[in-house]
Amino acid sequence: MSTVVLPGSFDPFTLGHLDLTRRAVALGHRVVIAVSHNPSKAGTLGLEARKTAIAETVEADGMSGSVEIRTLPKGLLVDFCRELGADAVVRGLRSQLDLAYEEPMARMNHHLAGVDTVFLLTDSAYSHISSSLVREVNALGGDVSDMLPGPSLDALRAAADVS
Repeated sequence: MSTVVLPGSFDPFTLGHLDLTRRAVALGHRVVIAVSHNPSKAGTLGLEARKTAIAETVEADGMSGSVEIRTLPKGLLVDFCRELGADAVVRGLRSQLDLAYEEPMARMNHHLAGVDTVFLLTDSAYSHISSSLVREVNALGGDVSDMLPGPSLDALRAAADVS
């Protein structure tokens, strides 16, 4: 079983992220979900709340044996991949804009460390969902319950109650 890394801020972990995780596992991979803090994004959920919600989602989905949730340390993603012995990075593509954003990073990761990136096209049922849009819709009182697994929805609601 090869190891792949699925990196992201996952603030919150959406049904699209869950679908990518399921599909990577179905391809025979051990998936390490690498949760990061992105200083350029205004976050809602703390790092531990995101990791807990992801772990609960993965467990409820029966993937605990194939998925590990880790904090992405500061530094290069390729160094983290090397430390894990990961074969590749997995990224989801919702549109051509995502490809334009992801392609240079994928090329740089390969240049620096020979780490390949596997792109999975997002299921069309989830292609309109992004964590930032979910946060915005939620903050404005919209219903996001059909875009998130239960543990992520619970964490988002708990964060709103604290604010």
